[in-house]
Amino acid sequence: MDGAPDMRTDEDIFVGRSPQQPRERVFGGQVLGQSVMAASRTIEGERPIHSMHAYFLRAGDAKTPITFGVQRLRDGRSFSARRVHAYQNGVPILSMIASFQEPAEGIEHQTPMPEGIPDPESLPTTADEIGDIDHPVARDWAFNRPFDIRYVDAPLYFKPPTEHKAVNAVWMKTTGPMPDDDALHRAALAYASDYTLLEPVLRRHGLAWATPGMNVASLDHAMWWHRPFRVDEWLLYVQESPSASGARGLGTGRIYNRAGTLVASTAQEGMIRLPQGMIDN
Repeated sequence: MDGAPDMRTDEDIFVGRSPQQPRERVFGGQVLGQSVMAASRTIEGERPIHSMHAYFLRAGDAKTPITFGVQRLRDGRSFSARRVHAYQNGVPILSMIASFQEPAEGIEHQTPMPEGIPDPESLPTTADEIGDIDHPVARDWAFNRPFDIRYVDAPLYFKPPTEHKAVNAVWMKTTGPMPDDDALHRAALAYASDYTLLEPVLRRHGLAWATPGMNVASLDHAMWWHRPFRVDEWLLYVQESPSASGARGLGTGRIYNRAGTLVASTAQEGMIRLPQGMIDN
């Protein structure tokens, strides 16, 4: 991402690009991660992002650069607030509000990590699962993703789940080492948090991503960073869906490091439209 402040507006302007890929639409997690990174570049001192709330407004074009406009809403004694709009062709495709905080001490508690989860080394990689499928999207997912994603239960790429349970869990980490840049690790986790967050909704209703005629689109995404972590070390992403209604499904997630420390929480609502006659309650 390249950029410098444009003094003709009240926004700091950055430009992001998409990697080469077989799909025409930009992956939502990419826009989230780039928005977090753009906002972080306007923060002075040690004040990492601790929360963000974003709305996906339009589908992004993977062949067109994305302009990120960051508005400095407030810089207080302990907290800073930023608004980020991601633009293509002069209209916003994403709108985000993010908050940053200086490190502070206070009360501490967390929901414990689930027990009985298999180690990531014992689980198949995406390449193991779909690497032999001769399709550009399958090969892109299997070999070009920047994250190694390993499912605790069988993935939903092409086959529906055997059990209709509104839960999902994956281990994930970057495929290579990352620099010692906390802002970059937090932005990368925002990127990865969008991969599977609607899958507990699909599992509950016996759906796979390849379900004919199904249309899925993320509507919004919220994230809270609780404690330090590294994305080039294994993280467990535990997800569930408390509700689905009105052609929308809600997914919530908790992200733990391997020691069982809760490092982040997420929530996302998505539109899920099925062909008439396929609705399963």
